[in-house]
Amino acid sequence: MVHVSRLGVEAITGKPYKPTTQGKNERFHQTLFRYLDKQPLADTLAELQAQVDAFDRIYNTERPHQGLPGRVTPQMAWHATEKVEAPRPNPERPLFVQTAAKPPRPARVLAPTELPSGTYVRKLTTAGSFTLAGVHYMVGGRHGLQQVLIITKYDRITVADLDGEVLIEHTRPAAGVIYVGNGRPRGPRPASADTSPKS
Repeated sequence: MVHVSRLGVEAITGKPYKPTTQGKNERFHQTLFRYLDKQPLADTLAELQAQVDAFDRIYNTERPHQGLPGRVTPQMAWHATEKVEAPRPNPERPLFVQTAAKPPRPARVLAPTELPSGTYVRKLTTAGSFTLAGVHYMVGGRHGLQQVLIITKYDRITVADLDGEVLIEHTRPAAGVIYVGNGRPRGPRPASADTSPKS
């Protein structure tokens, strides 16, 4: 890490819980695993390393790569590409300059003139709740930080997403009540005993 940093290379990581940002790496692993599945089961780490080394040689020098023009091998593409000298760090300039974080893009908020009477746009808390007239209402954790429409009519409070899908409905509580749950038990939901349709 220190060596490549001195060469001007900035180490970056993918976003946590965002596997799509690691797509090329994951795709390469899939190809490697398919190759290893067809090999005899390695008894030692040295045998497994020899199988991975053989895969690297085949992948880079023999196997036409469908992502490269003319389906050439990675080694052919490497040799055909003009090389540039690696950047050298400038001692006058620090390697890493802390840049100011970009402010989050504001979500579209409906102007009050566009909303019917008794309808509000609110952003839920991280726990998926909101407060209205001193009462704390629970919608659900999976909706945390989501903007929602809160529609109050008579004794009903309806919460919908910005597309109009109803997320939950509450009856306005009696005087003195300061918390209204969503009818589900607290904590993580138990795993369903039903088989997933994708299983």
